[in-house]
Amino acid sequence: MVNIHKKKKIALVLSGGGIKAAAYHIGVCLALQEKGFKFSGGSREVITLKKNAKANDELLIELYVGSSAGAFISAVLASGRPISSLISAFKVGFGVSKEKIPSEDKIKPIGYRHIFNVNAKSMLSFIPEALLQKSIISGGLEAMIKKGFKLNGLFNTNGVERYLRKYILDENDFSRLGVELFIVATQLNHSRKTVFGNFAEGSKTDTLKLVNYSTISQAVAASTSLPPVFAPYPIKRPDGKMIYHYDGEIRDTLSTHVAADHGADFIIASYSMQPYHYVPEIGSLHKVGMPSILNQALYQVLEQKVAKHRLYQQQKKDVYVSLQKICDEENLSSELKKKILSTVKKDLELKPEVDYLYIAPRPQDYEMFFADHFSLNVDILENIVKIGFKAAMVATKTLD
Repeated sequence: MVNIHKKKKIALVLSGGGIKAAAYHIGVCLALQEKGFKFSGGSREVITLKKNAKANDELLIELYVGSSAGAFISAVLASGRPISSLISAFKVGFGVSKEKIPSEDKIKPIGYRHIFNVNAKSMLSFIPEALLQKSIISGGLEAMIKKGFKLNGLFNTNGVERYLRKYILDENDFSRLGVELFIVATQLNHSRKTVFGNFAEGSKTDTLKLVNYSTISQAVAASTSLPPVFAPYPIKRPDGKMIYHYDGEIRDTLSTHVAADHGADFIIASYSMQPYHYVPEIGSLHKVGMPSILNQALYQVLEQKVAKHRLYQQQKKDVYVSLQKICDEENLSSELKKKILSTVKKDLELKPEVDYLYIAPRPQDYEMFFADHFSLNVDILENIVKIGFKAAMVATKTLD
């Protein structure tokens, strides 16, 4: 059992999964709020005033990491907007009456026009090229598809960027926030994961690139660009070159390491993708249809990635604890013990002080599996909010 009150820095990591993932995260946040957690957010000046007014907030979340839909929710929370604002935006009233939300917390409701911005230029350019260039037919079907079908997405996320910039973010610069916010995306023309945030300077490896020149709204637009529905999102480098990014879940389903790398010692990770588990009232998926079978295949892959991530983290910590115990049993000098354990931590990239709380839908919540990823139907979203709330209430029972 984790003694949460002894933790120095609490982080919230939110994964993707469309609008239903956003609703799920809202439910999780409502449960965390009921458990005494508070969501810090706002400009540096606002955070300074809050800290001066109340010096010690034990269960204060001060670091956010988001991918895809989780990037959107993380940005809203880091901006200083309360949970009630998210309820206002998605028109879901579970746990908080929509009528009782203070007027200053209400924000413009999210509509389909904000999410599905038609990628008109690409769509219109496809038809003439396919019909008028007869030479592409001579290369066969594959050549025709490659040369003619140059549509890079049915929609783009310009509407998401504009919504955040216009209605949510008083501060659109990572460096102006009084809390830490990191948005995860994937670089299109490389194999790197991109992390947007307030970094002293950009750096990169073969697998990771830290970017400090994007606005918050642009980073979220890049992270939410799920292919092939949404086109990759361009972000201009300081030298003027456009670098295209898309969905933050492509490389990693959960980027908890970003929170750990920035000093968090308690990380709450919420993810919404739970494969279907057989229930008699639904029956076998082979009778339901191909879309559900494809979803099941995708969810199983994502679940395996998360399971391997969790297992690896636990195995590293178990190795460290075992070595620590052996050092004590063998009465090794404190200097030698420190040297051995420091070497293990470095080689395994282990932070033994970090504890994790994973929140995922329960297998019996099959409604979560069958819900449309991009529906704004209030009844569907409220049901998903309840699923997230219940999942978080169960998960937080392990906290002291």
